[in-house]
Amino acid sequence: MAIPSHAKYVIIGAGIHGLSTAFHLAQELTNRGTGSGKDILVVDKSGICAGATGIACGVIRNNYYQPAMRELMAHSVKIWESDPDTYSYHPVGYMQISCESMHEDVASIYQQQQAIGYDSTFVEGAEDCTRYMKSLFSDWRAEGITSVLHEKPGGYANNSRAMVGLAGKVEALGVRILTGICVTGFASDNTRAITAIETDRGAIGCDYCVVAAGPWVRHLWSMLELPMEIGIRNPTTGEISEGIPMWTYWSLQEGTLGVDPKLQVTNDGAMPPVIHVDTDAPLYSDEDGRLITDEMWGIYYKPDFHFGGVQGGAAPFIIDKPADDVAVDPYGPASPEFIVGPEFSDLWVSALSHCQSRFSGTIPQFKKEPSGGIGAFTPDSFPVFDTMRENCFVIADSNHGYKMIGVGALVAQAICGDAPELLKPFRFSRYEEGDLHPVSNSPFPWS
Repeated sequence: MAIPSHAKYVIIGAGIHGLSTAFHLAQELTNRGTGSGKDILVVDKSGICAGATGIACGVIRNNYYQPAMRELMAHSVKIWESDPDTYSYHPVGYMQISCESMHEDVASIYQQQQAIGYDSTFVEGAEDCTRYMKSLFSDWRAEGITSVLHEKPGGYANNSRAMVGLAGKVEALGVRILTGICVTGFASDNTRAITAIETDRGAIGCDYCVVAAGPWVRHLWSMLELPMEIGIRNPTTGEISEGIPMWTYWSLQEGTLGVDPKLQVTNDGAMPPVIHVDTDAPLYSDEDGRLITDEMWGIYYKPDFHFGGVQGGAAPFIIDKPADDVAVDPYGPASPEFIVGPEFSDLWVSALSHCQSRFSGTIPQFKKEPSGGIGAFTPDSFPVFDTMRENCFVIADSNHGYKMIGVGALVAQAICGDAPELLKPFRFSRYEEGDLHPVSNSPFPWS
């Protein structure tokens, strides 16, 4: 198919953010009488959800220590709930199960969830936590747990089915989706406004563009001539630390245990909530009993028929190689060698066994297949959602992506001239201003 010479709006990326933005922008233009879906073009170098979206675990939760993230997630959960069939959304809930060092943080999350009307139950104290967990799973045996936050909304979605469904909604509104088109640069006028998207198949003129490239955002950021190093103001002292890299790459540790998904059901045979455990209890190998770690560790898991087993992950690690060497080539996918660390299966399945005895002896059933991927993280590990050139909006999700389907609706409003309050905490200027998000005691960088 020939590419058009011009589109009023060009969205780069056909993953969760690009498609959500296209869908909601088409609705906004139609409702405001300022255009329609026919004014929008989505381009992707590979295909629909071919990047990070296509291998995302699909967990949908509100569980964040940061008020701005929590409010944004509540907004996104409502969108998942608006069309669960098309989005292949499974509203099973989500559980944050934690040790004492995180007790205060999780209590704060619960209190603020109540303030915004987000339905959750909070259990405190080791005995009560064990009793609560055993009421769901008779084989529960995790040690050192002193708080359980059980979010009743949320759950998970089938990553590819959800995006195929969303793409159908997008195209039904007249939006064009063109795949196999790689962006190679941007043309601009003397005001630095973008006049065209340059691609390997020719230039596409545009009035406005949206960058929604997931872990490839660094390349587009560089093409836009945006700063690769920034200064961050200390909110307490006012001092600015200069030369902070804008992008850091992490290897996302995820995988699937090849067992019958029905192995992980509740005592009454129902599909369970997504389980997330953070603890400082020593973790021993389920295979040979050796100590894996006596430091803080965390895992999450869920039964998933799409993945064909019990799927989940553990805390990621920073990739030491220079960013240009780590599978962020705009023409290629994430490098398989960084998909899962060499000891991940032992750690993760041993952690499953630490939590529930039903997983003991299952390390040999871990699937050796691509999962996880590479995440492009901002300096504070939280998203940047902002207009970065006069007519270019950048969606840099810092690997919080899949669950944040609602970001596209807010970006559409921003493009149409509104200033959504939910986006303000994620403006790029927060670094210079020192208006940063609080950090919790979780072992995960995105918390």
